[in-house]
Amino acid sequence: MDLGRTWAIARKEFIHIRRDPYSLIMIMLLPVIQLLIYGYALTFNIKDVPVAVYNRDRGHLADKYLNEFRGSPYFKLTRAVDNSEEIDRLIADRQVRLGLVFPHDFTRLLHRGRTAPIQALVDGAEPNAAHVILGYVQAISADFNQQVLGDRLNREGLPRLEVRLKPEWRFWFNEDLESINFIVPGLIVVIMTMVGTILSALSVVREVERGTMESLFATSLEKSELLLGKLAPYFCVSMAVLSLAMLMGHFLFEVPLRGSLGLLIGLSAIYLLVMLAQGLLVSVTSANQLQAFQTAMLINFLPALLMSGFVFSIRLMPLPLQILSYIVPAKYLVTISKGIYLKGIGLDILWPDALILVAFAATFLLFTLRHPVRKIR
Repeated sequence: MDLGRTWAIARKEFIHIRRDPYSLIMIMLLPVIQLLIYGYALTFNIKDVPVAVYNRDRGHLADKYLNEFRGSPYFKLTRAVDNSEEIDRLIADRQVRLGLVFPHDFTRLLHRGRTAPIQALVDGAEPNAAHVILGYVQAISADFNQQVLGDRLNREGLPRLEVRLKPEWRFWFNEDLESINFIVPGLIVVIMTMVGTILSALSVVREVERGTMESLFATSLEKSELLLGKLAPYFCVSMAVLSLAMLMGHFLFEVPLRGSLGLLIGLSAIYLLVMLAQGLLVSVTSANQLQAFQTAMLINFLPALLMSGFVFSIRLMPLPLQILSYIVPAKYLVTISKGIYLKGIGLDILWPDALILVAFAATFLLFTLRHPVRKIR
């Protein structure tokens, strides 16, 4: 392989990129748009849940219970209604996500030391959010029960029961449970997948459509020189996109980077080689650019979005999908990215995932370079 001829192909690709500034601008805008959309629109935080209240009791204990909701950052009492049917309508219209219905004897039952039922109507259209909301309601109710029990013991002159077991909670790695800290490290991987695959997937097949492939093979150019020359410019562009995405994550969303920046960039570069090699393989086996684009999206982008652990936990997937996820390269970089960003861990822990990425890169590069020339033609 002649490095001079490889550089000539790379220089030719750089010239094509420079002469098509609109495509380059779109490629650079892609991470900006995706980060803005996912960063602000996709959130798992449950705060300020709108609540409607149908209070038939009007006693002081009902008001005290509602004050627990008023003091919580997770709920916002927005409507007071006169019947339970109106709560049903508000939930159906998505104006509220939780309805509380008090019985007429709520305060009287509690004063007598009896159980006072209260109905909590939760919008179950989003099951995960509904479970979280219900958990918050149960936590507030448990705290309220302790207060009512303590007040009753005081009135009767009995000693207050002391709770001997009191768990002290601490969340590691994402202390405030901010979903943006979970989303951005995985989203960077998805962006790299899309950019790296699409850029290289269109490179060779574009030469075929333009009719310039035959003229390239009429020279003494080897196939490896052609493919590596086409890979180099798009690797540089993809690294620029990676840098832009990381800068946005740090300065715009203030996502902490607790680990090694150099390690993250190095392993991301290896992952980009995997994506570029896969894209080249798609390009040399596709008849036109549309087919190359659709194939690249199908085999790379969708698995990276759905089966990498970016949004959905792989451990919660059905067993066949868990097994299938092992052949998704994005799975390993998502693990690496979240580990470096959130946990600050290094290669001493991440080396199995890094080694698998190296194996993916070597396999796809070798397979692409050894692909029969007649298929490219």
